[in-house]
Amino acid sequence: MSGITKKYILILALLIVIFSVYNYVIYNSERYTTSIVLTPKAIEGQQLWQTNNCWSCHQIYGLGGYLGPDLTNTFSHQDKGPLYIKAFLNSGVKAMPKFNFSEKEKEAIVEYLKFVDSTGYYPNYDASIEASGWVKIMYKNEK
Repeated sequence: MSGITKKYILILALLIVIFSVYNYVIYNSERYTTSIVLTPKAIEGQQLWQTNNCWSCHQIYGLGGYLGPDLTNTFSHQDKGPLYIKAFLNSGVKAMPKFNFSEKEKEAIVEYLKFVDSTGYYPNYDASIEASGWVKIMYKNEK
């Protein structure tokens, strides 16, 4: 190997080590970790959400399908709320199929959407980018 090749390999190895250390520090820092704990009922609702492929049509925080609306803040919306959620789960709306969920299953999905709603706003216009590159958003419990 020539001296130039060894130099490039050394520089590449050094960059990989620096990148690895940086990622370890960022992703293991206590400052950026949160503890989100779902209730057992909300976990059941999340499992129903995933099993019935609700992601394919609906979004949470803008992530998901585009056939149905974003449901991030449906629970606390002044014109919607838990009864509205149960109603569209019962009968389906426009392109949404009727799922025939039991009352217990509807309660679980409502609990899951209640938890999602409690975590923040979408769209969130109070976001800012920190010097570290992380996006700082306003959570509902920080008001």
